[in-house]
Amino acid sequence: MPTLTNRFSCRLLLPLLCSFLSVGSVAAERPKVGLVLGGGGARGAAHIGVLEELERLRIPVDCVAGTSMGALVAGAWASGLDAATLRSELAKADWNDLFQDNPGYNDINYRTKRLAKRYLPGSEAGVTATGLVTPQGVVSGQKIKLFFNQLVHADAGDRLIEQLALPVSIIATDIGTGGRVVFRQGSLTLAMRASMSVPGLMAPLEYDGRKLVDGGLVDNLPIQEVRDLCGARVVIAVNVGSPLLQVSEISGLISISTQMVSILTEQNVTQSLAKLGVDDIYIKPDLTGLTAAQFERSAEAADLGRAAAQAAPGLKSLTVDPKTYAEWRQRWARKDQPLPRVDSIEIAGLKAVNPAAIERYLEQKPGEHLNVSQLNRNLLRAYGDGYYERVDYTLTRQDGQNLLRITPIEKAWGPDYVRLGLNLNSTLTGRSTFSLRTVYQKTWLNPLGGEFLTAAELGSNTGFSAELYQPLDPAQRYFFDVAASARRENFALFVDDLRISDYRNSIGRLDLTAGVNLGMTGQLRLGWREDHQTVTIETGLPTLSAEPMRSRGWLASWETDQKNQLHISTTGWSGKGSWFESATGNYNRLNLNLDGSYQLKDWVLGMRGSYAGSLYGGLPPQEMGRLGGFLNLSGFANDQLLGDRVSYGHVRAERILGRMPMGLSGDLRLGFALEVGKVADPLSEPRRTGLLNSTAIYLRGETPFGPAYIGLGQSSSGPVNAYLFIGTP
Repeated sequence: MPTLTNRFSCRLLLPLLCSFLSVGSVAAERPKVGLVLGGGGARGAAHIGVLEELERLRIPVDCVAGTSMGALVAGAWASGLDAATLRSELAKADWNDLFQDNPGYNDINYRTKRLAKRYLPGSEAGVTATGLVTPQGVVSGQKIKLFFNQLVHADAGDRLIEQLALPVSIIATDIGTGGRVVFRQGSLTLAMRASMSVPGLMAPLEYDGRKLVDGGLVDNLPIQEVRDLCGARVVIAVNVGSPLLQVSEISGLISISTQMVSILTEQNVTQSLAKLGVDDIYIKPDLTGLTAAQFERSAEAADLGRAAAQAAPGLKSLTVDPKTYAEWRQRWARKDQPLPRVDSIEIAGLKAVNPAAIERYLEQKPGEHLNVSQLNRNLLRAYGDGYYERVDYTLTRQDGQNLLRITPIEKAWGPDYVRLGLNLNSTLTGRSTFSLRTVYQKTWLNPLGGEFLTAAELGSNTGFSAELYQPLDPAQRYFFDVAASARRENFALFVDDLRISDYRNSIGRLDLTAGVNLGMTGQLRLGWREDHQTVTIETGLPTLSAEPMRSRGWLASWETDQKNQLHISTTGWSGKGSWFESATGNYNRLNLNLDGSYQLKDWVLGMRGSYAGSLYGGLPPQEMGRLGGFLNLSGFANDQLLGDRVSYGHVRAERILGRMPMGLSGDLRLGFALEVGKVADPLSEPRRTGLLNSTAIYLRGETPFGPAYIGLGQSSSGPVNAYLFIGTP
């Protein structure tokens, strides 16, 4: 309301001047408002509903402070996004995918795929002078950071906190000292990333010599911060924190860790709430039943936040007239601008890795407008090589030009790594097997990216191998490979479904190959193989010769993998083919395998076909094609059928029953398969010379330990088999 002096002046001065004084008095009387958005994971989407109500009521805010998910909302809002846009962007985001660092499986180069199939990606540890070093989180936050860039439009230039029209503070925790860290300047997206680094789940952000994690550990509801930041007289505090677990809900290590973090958070929230005054407004949405991990319910959380804001007493008293609100909003609302033109590109900060390893993925060219979606995909492909903690970018002005700076951060625990693989395979008939394997990988032996791998396996099959892989050009398209191995494998001979002999085959092999990488999808190889194999009888009838088999000859192979998942795909196809021509001219061997799948809503339809055999001469027993085992004529025991020429095919239909929790890939499926196969000149099961069939029903999915399945197979000719498997193939 106008003051007494102003009312007196209105009788004497011109109406225009009176109007100016009246508006000025209203503005002068408006108290500074500070908005506080607390942490709470997915529950933090409720903040968007609160912002919607503030916008509807025309309540200007003078500064905002946020922690964790509150930091994301605060940073995005302060950067110019309105509440409606925020609601839309969070609804579109695939949070399950964002919490997986690697790109889609079909965007990973083929060599990395081969390694991932054999060993558990989550088992990686660095080999350093001080010993083994493990990653500092389940995820590094690669996709999360790129999402933040896109959300706040860092494509127009790095968003700096101190340059935002609306003052903002973002809270993080120094995990080294336990101290509270406040971002009031610097990169907005890095501050958001630091504040959301839940310890154990997301790796800390290394920034200015400190390791920063979720600010909720020290100040989950930073009320005092807005008083310090802009002298707020009225604080609107929004608390979306998760309640403590009930005693009955605490039953394991994870729940105990969760409860411990929640206790620390609740303690500092209680301290913050004590700082609220009589004029402040406290909003605590009723988010019962909504957990911190349910990001897919962001729209529901936003609705609950808006309902809580509508019921908050005193909020309407902060409303201002439309003109005042429009002027306030105009200062910080984002204005659409054309994407900038990139004048030059720089790759900065690499030590061991050759910049060409990044350049080979970049499609952005100097002189072209920045293509953000394309750049994100390119950087994810680079990240998928496995050398980096994260691969980010900034767009800055330098010497009057737009510089796109690519900033890959190499793994602190690299460049040498050790990984583990394991599997357990139990069957109703035949042998149950187990295997534990490990590999030591030395990367970047030279600027072209040479690698040396040594691997060992212990279990039902044992062995040792060494490989030197040497790219021949900076883009790593051409390569030379030397691989040597010594291995012992078991196999059996059957007659009428009875195992009559168990053998052990000792194999020594040397492969010298040169090849070309076919983009991201596969490889072609040509080379020479030296082979030495000796069969020894373990139990049963000694029907095979114990004479050592020595072979040498030319080897050619083709491999491609264009599936969309590591082990159990929903779409895509893969293929393998190899040809061995004996130098003595007494036999050759052809192997072919094609597998594909296609998703139709909640169904996955697939088929597979294979052939193994000689085109002339007779294959040695150790080299014969094999059938039997899960989805390889499932009614028969593993490798029950051996012969000189083996053909196989199946069709399958799988119903998707559910998906893995956040941060884990894959799904759970119930499947059914119809199989057919034929063995020419069989060595094992010599009387099964005709067309063979089998049906299989199974349940399978991907787990943190690799693919897992349980199944039952039966052939119309009599055999029945059951399977249980978990691990890496």
